[in-house]
Amino acid sequence: MAQQHLDPTDPKARAVTGDALAGYLRGQATEFLRALRLHRETGNGQNGTEESVDAARALRHSARRISGSLHTFRPLLDADWSEEMRPELAWLSGTLALEHACAARLERLLLALHRLSGSAAFPAQSAASAVGGRVTGAGRGVPAPATAAGRGPATPPTATADRGNLTVGAAKAGALLERQLTLARTRAHSTALQALGSSRFHAVADKVAVLASEVPLTQGASGADLRPLAAAAGERLTDAVTALPLVTAGHPYNAEALIHGLSPDPAPHPQDGPWHQVRLLLRLHRYAGEVLHGDGAPLDVRLLTAGQALNLHRDASEAAAAAASAARTPRIAPATAYALGVLHADQRHEVEAARFAFQQSWQKQAVGTP
Repeated sequence: MAQQHLDPTDPKARAVTGDALAGYLRGQATEFLRALRLHRETGNGQNGTEESVDAARALRHSARRISGSLHTFRPLLDADWSEEMRPELAWLSGTLALEHACAARLERLLLALHRLSGSAAFPAQSAASAVGGRVTGAGRGVPAPATAAGRGPATPPTATADRGNLTVGAAKAGALLERQLTLARTRAHSTALQALGSSRFHAVADKVAVLASEVPLTQGASGADLRPLAAAAGERLTDAVTALPLVTAGHPYNAEALIHGLSPDPAPHPQDGPWHQVRLLLRLHRYAGEVLHGDGAPLDVRLLTAGQALNLHRDASEAAAAAASAARTPRIAPATAYALGVLHADQRHEVEAARFAFQQSWQKQAVGTP
């Protein structure tokens, strides 16, 4: 059984003061600087090595944790400094995340095309093999076998692998997605390199370096109890989940989610926004727990499962949007457009399955406070 978080509202629980917040922020600032040094030592990501990718990921993680903690515990921090730091850290983590997001989206879509077509071979495999790790969808978790070179997933087996090559439409759809998303990934890579060499980034890095030794707490904040602010983060999450249409998500198929699938409007799907917001609030809730408990933060398996479902929701919704965008490409063949339409519908079904998985996880127990 998973351990539960201590209740910040319990008067018998040990108070956690602002000194713990200062220690947490100093630790995350140190992690940021360590990742930055590693990133520079590996050529600033110029060659896309595994070490530079890991360093960029560590930069994103520490930037998000610092920014999230500044948001949750802002009454205890210098207001001007905090309000200036948070948007800069959000800009940095968002910029660094774009390249990975494009690569993961392409892999997801190519593998979905492969699965839907029941083919044993896929002509546009190079982009998919550029992304390692596990391939997961709602209700599916398939380990990605290594290729002969040991660098990325090989073509996963399917029950209908003997059906032959992909249809022409699916093959052309995959090639179109590979061109578009590889171009987007290249641009994101260039944008990240430019950002890391900019005066804006250096200003952020300088402030994080100061934060590693000096945290600008307000007067009296070092002895203030952090638990009420952490509890407020949990309440915001609970309120946001309560506002979700969990009754609809309680059914594995939501026909309303496909109503806007053929719309020419490229705006985000109208149902997705509140779910993305819950994902962000769940992250803030988790970071607040890290501040209270430090390295001894207990593992809440239920919240972990809910977070994984929301990550899949985000990935599937963005993949569906990419398929819809590709389908709007002028003068593509009808068979290509059809394959992209099937792919879009498949990813929207993945969205619904992720929502269903989230509500199943969430309703097992009311959210625990950090």
